[in-house]
Amino acid sequence: MNDSNSPIDVFHSRFYFAYFALIALPVSLFTGSAVALFLISLDAVTETRWENPWLLYLLPLAGIGIWWLYHQFGKNSAGGNNLIIDEIHEPGGGVPLRMTPLVLLTTLVTHLFGGSAGREGTAVQMGGSLASRIGRWMKLDEEDTRVVLMMGIAGGFGAVFGTPIAGAVFALEVLAIGNNKLRDFKALLPCLLAAYLSDQVCRLWGATHTHYAIHFSEAFNWQLLGITIVAGAAFGFAGRLFSWAMHALKNMSGKIFVKTPWLTPFVGGCIVIALVFIAGTEDYIGLGVIAQHPAGISIVNAFKEGGVDQFSWLWKLVFTVVTLGMGFKGGEVTPLFFIGATLGNTIALYTGAPVDLLAALGFIAVFAGATNTPIACTLMGIELFGADNVVYFGVACLMAYFCSGHAGIYSSQRIHHPKFGRWK
Repeated sequence: MNDSNSPIDVFHSRFYFAYFALIALPVSLFTGSAVALFLISLDAVTETRWENPWLLYLLPLAGIGIWWLYHQFGKNSAGGNNLIIDEIHEPGGGVPLRMTPLVLLTTLVTHLFGGSAGREGTAVQMGGSLASRIGRWMKLDEEDTRVVLMMGIAGGFGAVFGTPIAGAVFALEVLAIGNNKLRDFKALLPCLLAAYLSDQVCRLWGATHTHYAIHFSEAFNWQLLGITIVAGAAFGFAGRLFSWAMHALKNMSGKIFVKTPWLTPFVGGCIVIALVFIAGTEDYIGLGVIAQHPAGISIVNAFKEGGVDQFSWLWKLVFTVVTLGMGFKGGEVTPLFFIGATLGNTIALYTGAPVDLLAALGFIAVFAGATNTPIACTLMGIELFGADNVVYFGVACLMAYFCSGHAGIYSSQRIHHPKFGRWK
């Protein structure tokens, strides 16, 4: 690749998209297959936990096991999503292939024993590590490796949620706040191709995605737009609270247990068990897309009037911050969906706005605020809920973005352009 006269370099320069289309095939095949394995396994461990509620009491020991695995074999793969983002910004040691089996196994363990976590982080890490290995096999240079890593992010995200367009944009937008670098946007088409193909491969393996329905579809309403603006601000503050609490707990627990780090997940597991007793329900552990019982608190039921409690969003926030902030593995995004959808349900209760629409707005907007990716989240809203309410989707995501501050769940995310005026 360094020889400017080599045939592959000539092909690369003249047929850029065809070049990355060929690379997208193995990236998508491996990423889509890994995500399908993950989703199918996640359903299986969730069913197992539902059938064996006593597994929750082993969560502290499971936490020690997760710590041991990363202590023995993890090395730099413990950096997770932030390692992938850092490698895209400044290619260096690469993303290790061991990240894939480690994050897959430990996320399944977290869910099996009752941790509150998601799946996006796992899918993105698998996609990034597999794409990095493919780049090494092909001996790509640094610039092409950056693109391939972004393709891995897009493939993992697009396949795990069934939203390839949002996945492609997310892979670019998540790198930096105000990202407008042309060298990143030239990766958009390769990322879109990787996300689409990964999603198709995932579906071919039989993995399924939850379908959400919004029945609200009316002409534009100024009053509803005003509610959307206020709700978007609330969603942004919720995303900001989640990010702040997550980073604060990680820092605090790291200082407290600096000499005995294995105690961090052990104590975290104990706290989760205590929270279950305090909340009086197990609906806030696990993934939270659907509940064990039809009337339970879940993302799906947040789209129904009276389907959740008024403080369900806060309970899920606390459960997830403790789980992920104290060493367990999994993603943050599905819990953010839960927090947003239930908070939207509560706002609808007090404003009289349509419950399903406000739940959908919260679903995407809290995520937009916590990750600073309003465009990707707006597109996700269209892919998941249809385009009828796209104006409300965009307004809610932008308000959440502007109200969430410059910090997000990804500490490696950089600031290219501040949200408001000057930023120090």
